[in-house]
Amino acid sequence: MTHPKPNALPWLLLSVVVIALDQLSKWCALTGLQPGVPHPVIPGFLNWTLTFNPGAAFSFLAMSGGWQRWFFVVLAIVISAVLVVWLARTARRDWRTALPLALIIGGALGNLIDRLHAAQVTDFIDVYYRNWHYPVFNIADCGVTVGAVILVVFGLFGGTEKGGVR
Repeated sequence: MTHPKPNALPWLLLSVVVIALDQLSKWCALTGLQPGVPHPVIPGFLNWTLTFNPGAAFSFLAMSGGWQRWFFVVLAIVISAVLVVWLARTARRDWRTALPLALIIGGALGNLIDRLHAAQVTDFIDVYYRNWHYPVFNIADCGVTVGAVILVVFGLFGGTEKGGVR
């Protein structure tokens, strides 16, 4: 009788950590900041600036009348489900795949909570230089972005470990 190899589902604990940090940081922003008022953290580079985004990244579809909320809710659920299935089919020791998937899932679900609760995503991290400002973002956005970049980098340049196993 063969035993199945342990899968990467325990990596979902990292997703839970991302969600918890995201929601805690958003709660701090909501209780400690006024919307649109910058709070300098590193002058000339980083402010905490509370904003709300009913759309997606870079306020994509923010002014679309409300239908986008449910579109992004469904999209987050579908993508997260697909990534959980991918984790279930990934060997537990394959951290190059499991780590980025867990980060993306945590980020997607962190913003999903906002959309379900408030119909918009709470953002507060404002990176800037002089008059140039990157779009304000949050910890969940970091999870999705960092996870996606790691997934691409390891996919393109990850190679194999000793014995031909990644």
